[in-house]
Amino acid sequence: MAIDIGERLRALPTGSAVALKLDPREYADHYFAVLNATLRDVGSETDTHTIYVAVTNPAAFVWTLAQALDVPMDRISFVDAISHIMMNYSNPLANATYVESPRALEEIMLRVEYLLKKFPHPRSIVVVDSVNTLAIHNPPELLNEFFHILLNNLKSRSVLTLVLETSEEETTGVEQMLNLVVDETIDVARGGR
Repeated sequence: MAIDIGERLRALPTGSAVALKLDPREYADHYFAVLNATLRDVGSETDTHTIYVAVTNPAAFVWTLAQALDVPMDRISFVDAISHIMMNYSNPLANATYVESPRALEEIMLRVEYLLKKFPHPRSIVVVDSVNTLAIHNPPELLNEFFHILLNNLKSRSVLTLVLETSEEETTGVEQMLNLVVDETIDVARGGR
């Protein structure tokens, strides 16, 4: 599964915005497959840097998984917007910047911009984990505006942007909003097809 996703992501033109759809019944397996494809397969390519926007899983947890995938610390940095509200901020990571809450959308954008300037690489990847958590904390119109501005800015800078989404069979308002701003959706349950 991860190989198909990694190959599919490598084949995308620079500046693509992609939704990665995870099945909630298989969340752990799908999430690890996505991390494997994004952080290890694509993110470990020469001259690549990944910025992981953590709004569902704290940066410390994601970093633990990234280490299991042999991702070097200098290849990844985090914008963590969940650790403060989860009261999981006792040991901040050196490669992370922390935001107060998933409601601080403008602050998240500014931190992503800062990290893109701090780590200029020929190929940059931004992973947003996940649109569903952002939808819980923000009104739909504000979230729509956030993704429109963020994704258009990243596309103009040739940054590959991956947005994780967890959804059932039926289409939700979040999924409809996301479909308006991404170039493509990859259904992880179908092996990247």
